[in-house]
Amino acid sequence: MKAIIVTGGKQYTVEQGSILFIEKLNAEQDATVKFEQVLAILDGENSVIGAPVVEGAVVEAKVIKNGKGKKLDIIKYKAKKGEKKHIGHRQPYTKVEITGINL
Repeated sequence: MKAIIVTGGKQYTVEQGSILFIEKLNAEQDATVKFEQVLAILDGENSVIGAPVVEGAVVEAKVIKNGKGKKLDIIKYKAKKGEKKHIGHRQPYTKVEITGINL
């Protein structure tokens, strides 16, 4: 059984046991989070598609860890002006494991 959920402004196709790196959530490590914006549940003949969401459907996940991604180097340069600017960025994320899909 698969489900399509929305979190952090992005859509993810998940199934039980899958591991995701999503936008940072306000949840501690080993906490349980519930995603209630379920767009569809896909199960062969018994698929349910919401309009816009499936009523009563919940996807549960366990937070594995919170962290930061790899560093991105942003370099701005203007030719013949002697102007250089170096900026770095590390995007925070939450790593979750899907534990259940309930309809």
